Amino acid sequence: MATMTNGIPVSAISEAAVLPYTYGLAGVDISVDNMSSKGLYTSIALIFLAILIIRLAQMGIAHLRHLTSMGESSSGIQKYWSQDRGSFWSAVKSDLLYAPLGKKRHNREVQLSNAVNVGTIPSRFDTLLLGLYLTSNTVYCLLLNYSVMDKAAIMAEIRGRTGHLSIVNAVLIFLFAGRNNPLISLFGLSFDTFNLFHRWGGRIVIVEALAHTVAWGINEHAAKGWDGINSAFATSSFIQFGLIGTVALLIMLFQSPSAIRHAFYETFLHCHQVLALIALICIFYHAKIGLLPQLPYVIAIICIWSYDRLFRWARILYRNVSLRNGLTKITVEALPGDACRVTCFLPRPWFYNPGMHAYIYLPAVSLWMSHPFSIAWSSTRVVRPTDEKLPLSTADFALPSRPCTSLSFIIAKRSGMTASLYALAASHPSRSIQLSGLLEGPYGPAHSLHSYGTVLLFAGGAGITHQLGHVRALLAAYAAGTTAVRRITLVWTVRSAEQLEWVRPWMDDMLAMPGRREALNVLLFITKPATSREIRSPSERVRMFPGRPKPQWLVEEAWRKRVGAMSVGVCGPGALADDVRAAVRGLDTGGVVDFWEEAFTW
Repeated sequence: MATMTNGIPVSAISEAAVLPYTYGLAGVDISVDNMSSKGLYTSIALIFLAILIIRLAQMGIAHLRHLTSMGESSSGIQKYWSQDRGSFWSAVKSDLLYAPLGKKRHNREVQLSNAVNVGTIPSRFDTLLLGLYLTSNTVYCLLLNYSVMDKAAIMAEIRGRTGHLSIVNAVLIFLFAGRNNPLISLFGLSFDTFNLFHRWGGRIVIVEALAHTVAWGINEHAAKGWDGINSAFATSSFIQFGLIGTVALLIMLFQSPSAIRHAFYETFLHCHQVLALIALICIFYHAKIGLLPQLPYVIAIICIWSYDRLFRWARILYRNVSLRNGLTKITVEALPGDACRVTCFLPRPWFYNPGMHAYIYLPAVSLWMSHPFSIAWSSTRVVRPTDEKLPLSTADFALPSRPCTSLSFIIAKRSGMTASLYALAASHPSRSIQLSGLLEGPYGPAHSLHSYGTVLLFAGGAGITHQLGHVRALLAAYAAGTTAVRRITLVWTVRSAEQLEWVRPWMDDMLAMPGRREALNVLLFITKPATSREIRSPSERVRMFPGRPKPQWLVEEAWRKRVGAMSVGVCGPGALADDVRAAVRGLDTGGVVDFWEEAFTW
């Protein structure tokens, strides 16, 4: 027999007490919700402000160093800029900004086996920021009114807080995921950095969305039992949209671990984008039907997503379509050493800064998918109408000429799209094909090396594409007397000598540039030479060695012979990047040395 109170079953009283907290804003502390979102955004804004101030200070110093050191060799000016005026900033760079989380490993991938890759380890600075981000979200979620001795009320407040923060954080992850993210250029941070925070922010969004759903379910079960939950799922569009959105997020979580991303990247990317769109649509209708105060945040997410997509489409259309000059044409050559040289002939002039990348669309290989690659080389030539067709009248000779810009990429054969592209080109008798396609870009922050007297660049395999543009720009400025650089050393590591063919035409052009003999040293390392006869050094300035380079020795040697401030950059396998970073951090400084790396840790 049911327990009675004043003639009313206790269970009925309990259900009546809980029921108001299952829907709407009863028990939800909107003021604390707003305070938590303001606190989260304000703390992130302050971090970005600090980064901006540091970046502006670095840009100002670099510009002054560039202006005062142009054309100088070993004068007092270069010597002045080579010396560090204090130990604080050097310690910050060495122990925080450049430091791996542990002793050495950062970009070298953690592999459980040859087939299972679990990703990379964030740097010390990134880990600190991620820790603060996670801690702040945890604190805001637990900032509850514990003086209310009512489980249902506390569950309602948890439901409101976690749902609110999930949407607030979603604004950030959509912004960070965009190719046209304005913060990349403003703060000089790489897409890879924002991608890292996008991944971890996404995990926080999913956990908070799950907590939001569970908190609702606990109260709904207490009020109506499982029948009530099933009824809500079956009849309430408000609950249905929320449930579908949460399920879409959970599927994204389970298909996003690094091992799955690496093994099935293109499939992952398709599913990820579709699920994100489903989740966004469901969250919008969930907030709209429920008249939730978070609707403006959802609209902001839609605006961010729409801006990025529309800007990308407009950029693609402008860059690749011209009523006068036609469409982009793409040539793909299969090269020795399992790589393709892809050259895009564009209908409009392009300008890019060294180190930038672009996305290539090749429908014949990967349908609508695009893939990012560093721009290796660019050239512009004047095309006359008579170059492309026989003149039919004297009027044809009077037609205006037009510039034709070509951008070239080296795409190493791996799996998925790159393997299909190489197989398609290699199957042709001439090992060269022409394809229809599009180019989107250029992307990436401008990274000038002109204020440094000494530049040391490491490249591994196809990573040479990122460094060629820097070397070319520095040599051109050196000949014109518009750069501070006096010493450039390019260290390139490849598996076999035949891979040197990837960039031979461009390397020949660079070696013919004025001032090259005075400024440039090229060190080529062949890790697996077929015979010792392959190791031939063309000159004292271009030398070949068997085996792998020793970054520590090369960095220390460049440091001892440096002129002015020194910059060390690396683009290549994670193990090479970690070795170079360790070598730079191990320098007995007292001088100015900056380290940077280019990576895409997807």
